[in-house]
Amino acid sequence: MEYIEKVLEKLKEWAQKVVEALLGPDVQPEPEPIPVPVRDPQRRR
Repeated sequence: MEYIEKVLEKLKEWAQKVVEALLGPDVQPEPEPIPVPVRDPQRRR
């Protein structure tokens, strides 16, 4: 029975990956950081 449980767990993981690939992940992706302009006095010379 332990072997069957392992196989079922692997099938669940595989199915989850397939669903995520087709529909996108369930969790919200992290938002991209917004670039903040920084004054660089060395470049202005």
